[in-house]
Amino acid sequence: MGRPPSKGGADRGSPGRARFVGVLLILLSLIPAVLCYFAFAAWLPSDRDRYRDYRAAEPCPARATGVQAANDCLSSWRFTVVKTVVENGKPSSYKATLEDEESWRGVVDFGDPGPLLEMLEPGDRVIATVWRRDIVVLSKDGVRQSSAVAPRDELQMNAAVGTLAALVAAQAFVFGVARLAGPRDYEPFTWNPYGRWLLITSVFTCFAVGLPAVWIGIPWWTVPAAGISVVVYAASLMHQGLRPGGSAGV
Repeated sequence: MGRPPSKGGADRGSPGRARFVGVLLILLSLIPAVLCYFAFAAWLPSDRDRYRDYRAAEPCPARATGVQAANDCLSSWRFTVVKTVVENGKPSSYKATLEDEESWRGVVDFGDPGPLLEMLEPGDRVIATVWRRDIVVLSKDGVRQSSAVAPRDELQMNAAVGTLAALVAAQAFVFGVARLAGPRDYEPFTWNPYGRWLLITSVFTCFAVGLPAVWIGIPWWTVPAAGISVVVYAASLMHQGLRPGGSAGV
């Protein structure tokens, strides 16, 4: 009933199947390509502008209108701590429930327990800094802590996500074109082992570059420059080690 599949799982006698998978890969490459465009054209500029606006914001004047206080300046409000949640581990949870003297009650999320959240007790009075209707800073006795929604200068991670999307799109597109151009012999552009290791390399490289870039504070554009260079170099090395000759992979 026909010949068994090759060692890597692909059937060299099925060029139609190879072309179909090639077209599918090219179409699927559009998804990360769109995500890449969104990351660099919308998400990164939006976070950059929001952070700049936040850094430029000043305390609200005494006669600030409601619209001005809601959008432009930093207003201060006094609240009472109802309870706090400090849960380390996976998943972690860092929250403070606040209430005012009237009927308002809300929950403020944080990215870590310190330096203020872990010190708070129910009944403590705190000062909340509000910007664009969000509590961005909580303080008590001179100790301040930014909330999870406070704008941060961490565009390097936006760039890392966008770069990873670009690399995944490029990989899917190239692998798809290889199957269309050579449906009977498209090695080494197969998932096993080239595609798998190339994807792992892309993910590791983007975050290995992005996270230190955030900690060090180097410009965000160094992330795609370094990430793409490293992955292209690694891909060329892997390609040289996977010359055509054996059975096609999956």
